Amino acid sequence: MTNNDIMKKLRVALQLRDDDIISILKLVDFNVTKSELGAIFRQEDHPNYKPCGDQLLRNFLNGLVIHLRGPQAPAKPAVPKQNSGPSAGAPRGDKNFGPRNDRNRDQERGSRDRREDNRPPRGKR
Repeated sequence: MTNNDIMKKLRVALQLRDDDIISILKLVDFNVTKSELGAIFRQEDHPNYKPCGDQLLRNFLNGLVIHLRGPQAPAKPAVPKQNSGPSAGAPRGDKNFGPRNDRNRDQERGSRDRREDNRPPRGKR
C-alpha cells in the first residue's frame, strides 16, 4: 500500500475535501496547493500523477491529530513539592522518620514495657 493509497483512504473515511486537507496541513505549517493534492489523488497511470512523499503524509497525520483532538496544552514545568514540617521527605504513615523528642521516646518505651508485661511467662512447655 502506497502513501497515496493511505491518503485516499483517509480522505474518503473522514469525508475530507481538498480545502479541509489544506487547512489540516496548515495546522502544522505545511503548505500545499490544490493542484498538488489533485496530483496525489490521481490514478498511477495518469500523466499528472505525483507520488505522495513521506513528509507530506507525516505532516498530514500530525495535522489530523491536532484537527481531531485540538491543540496540545503547553506542558507545565515540573515544580518539586516542598514539604515543611517534622515529616518532610519521610514516607507517609511511617512514624520512625522525623525529629525525635523526649515525649516520642517515652511513648515508645511505654508501649514496649506494656508489650513485655502481656507476654506469657517463659518456661518449658
